[in-house]
Amino acid sequence: METICLLSTQAFETTNYQTSVPVQPNNYITRVCRVFSLHCMLLLVCGFGMMLPAVAQKTDSTKTILLPRQRFMRDSIAAQRAAFSLDTIGHRTDSVRYTQFRETMYKRRLTRQLYDAVFRDIYNRSQRKGEISQIEENPFLPFSGRVIANVYIRRLKVFGQSVYDTLRKEGNWVEQVGNRLHTNTQANVIRRQFLLFSAGDTINPAQMRDNERLLRTTNIFHDARILVAARPGSKRFADVYVITQDVWSLEPDGGLGGLNNFQIALNQRNFRGLAHQVYGRLNYNGTDPVQKLEYQGRYAIPFINFYGRKTFATAEGNVLWLRDIKQARIRLSKPFLTPDTKVAYAVEMNITELRNRIFTPNDSAVFFPLRYRYTDGWFGRSFRIKVGNAQDDRRARIVVALRGTRYTFLKRPDITADSNQLYQNSRTVLVSVGYSQRQYVRDVLIYGFGRTEDVPVGGLLSVVAGSDYAELGHRTYAGVNFSRGQYLRSAGYLYGLVSIGGYLRTKQNQLQQGTFSATANYFSPLMKNSWGQMRHFLNFRYTTGLNRFNNEFISLSGTEGVGVSTDALRGTNRLQVNYETILFSELNVIGFRVAFIGFANLGLISFSKQSLLQSPLYQGYGLGFRFRNENLTFNSFQIRLAYYPNVPGISQRFRYDFEGVPTLRFRDFGIEAPTIVGYQ
Repeated sequence: METICLLSTQAFETTNYQTSVPVQPNNYITRVCRVFSLHCMLLLVCGFGMMLPAVAQKTDSTKTILLPRQRFMRDSIAAQRAAFSLDTIGHRTDSVRYTQFRETMYKRRLTRQLYDAVFRDIYNRSQRKGEISQIEENPFLPFSGRVIANVYIRRLKVFGQSVYDTLRKEGNWVEQVGNRLHTNTQANVIRRQFLLFSAGDTINPAQMRDNERLLRTTNIFHDARILVAARPGSKRFADVYVITQDVWSLEPDGGLGGLNNFQIALNQRNFRGLAHQVYGRLNYNGTDPVQKLEYQGRYAIPFINFYGRKTFATAEGNVLWLRDIKQARIRLSKPFLTPDTKVAYAVEMNITELRNRIFTPNDSAVFFPLRYRYTDGWFGRSFRIKVGNAQDDRRARIVVALRGTRYTFLKRPDITADSNQLYQNSRTVLVSVGYSQRQYVRDVLIYGFGRTEDVPVGGLLSVVAGSDYAELGHRTYAGVNFSRGQYLRSAGYLYGLVSIGGYLRTKQNQLQQGTFSATANYFSPLMKNSWGQMRHFLNFRYTTGLNRFNNEFISLSGTEGVGVSTDALRGTNRLQVNYETILFSELNVIGFRVAFIGFANLGLISFSKQSLLQSPLYQGYGLGFRFRNENLTFNSFQIRLAYYPNVPGISQRFRYDFEGVPTLRFRDFGIEAPTIVGYQ
């Protein structure tokens, strides 16, 4: 059983009592175990050897829970959550490897300091295998109906500690300095803005589980846990412990090409622990004839607390003053955060100016100025329906939503019935009715490098209809979306989405801007080997357009296509398959975990008058590695060596890339604003 340790009176609010809760002595191991492993690898691109220690987390468990107010050397709470097996043989082998390496490095002062500065504890593979064999049982069900006596907030340090072991300490001086420089999210902010419950409420198991997931999905927390402890001798009251661990919130960026060409950026995701997000970027290029100075700024306040009332609404403002786009934008939104959320809405207004680019029939690009005002607003209401067993926690919902959107162009090219139709003034009204059924399963090592990931399981069916009042005539829109995702027992996870939609011009009885798309995503279970743990990913995507406007295209280029950007891979019909295998190694350098990747990208693309299956099969193959520190807000970094045998418009078949890779998110089954089926 995993052990969560909640320590020290300073971590919680004070209480006027002390109590203990017995745990099962046969289910908790009271020994201290550290796992170390070392692998020596040659990094082909960088040209240097790196050695690996893998140090498992130290776990303690006790037989009592001592609630705060008393000062102890150590407080712990044993959480009866997910059980993970103990790989004894692996522990012994890793310990021997680590001991030999550590003794060698510690013989001299310089190598000892180098070891302490570079290597630190990493994710414990034995405790968190992440394999899913069945849908998890809600751990809060035994406490359903109890009254929450107190809510305690425990905020962990960014580096060193873990929600799986809160007694763990910083590994080296880098982590110690990082913890001192970071300001944790304030406890009152967590209590007022991020919790769906408060003291005096009745425990709702579904709500508790959703709140835990909500904390993890915000970009200011690395991980979060909610624990419930029953009060001894009471069948009515229980205490709730909320454990959070921030990510390092300050993210500098920029580059220097001389005094005449530089970029400076700063992103603060958690300003002064208030959860406010501040971003600013300044670019200067003295040789640019169009615009030398560029600026970008953003300020966002998530989950606003209005006069002591939790609104769970987010407000943000954006300013862009860039070479090719200038925009001022404000937005207020509240999504369906959980299946129990009854009301959701959003209001947005912006004014935008673009140096827009269109392709002429001879494939040449033409720039022209474009300026428009955009307003958008929607409101949705969900209604609970009873489906299946009430204890399966699927919480099916019917959602009804209404949306209105307006585009008003202030500067644009000439529009006719046959050209530039995208730039006509329009006012669109959409209404949707949808059925949603969802729950979440905790897993690891999918898109993240060790953080807890909430995988959505369920389904969605929505129907969208509405009217578009545009300059070139009135049109009626209709669309359908269906998606489903689930674990296939021990065979992995499969997600599928089918969407179809289009406009019908009433007078001509003609279909316009039609879209059909089908998507399938699969990832395998974790497969353990001597180098680490591996997953396979397979993605399929098919998109076709029907009677699209003359300057509407889709592309096969970029990281979501064959892997390289080029304007030559354009068309109206597309079929692509992407395969990727990732080895999550136990290599850890300065807190960054390393994953080795191999990929193969295949795709077909054609225009409407051409056969898709007879078009060339464009290909991309490659190897590389990614590295990421989950305690930081930076994207994953990736180094790839790729080969593109027949992709047009590129000068080199072999390409070497160093790039940032945004953390991917799962496709959920929540219904939001009524949306036109995208053609992209």
